[in-house]
Amino acid sequence: MPAKLPRISGKQAVRVLEKLGFTVARQRGSHIVMKRPPTGCVVPNHDELKIGTLSGVLKQAIVTDEEFVSAYNDL
Repeated sequence: MPAKLPRISGKQAVRVLEKLGFTVARQRGSHIVMKRPPTGCVVPNHDELKIGTLSGVLKQAIVTDEEFVSAYNDL
């Protein structure tokens, strides 16, 4: 059964992705571009990310839901 993604803010998502090895490359407005070779992703810096938005970010980053939730729980 896939892990249920939490309702979190963009700032919290950035912290979890940093724990997974991503670094902030740049920010323009409310969008934070993160890199981890060979991939990257764009995280909207909103108060609360919708589950579909977070899922799309994880697809860009090539990170599984389980991996993300595990890192989130370890914070």
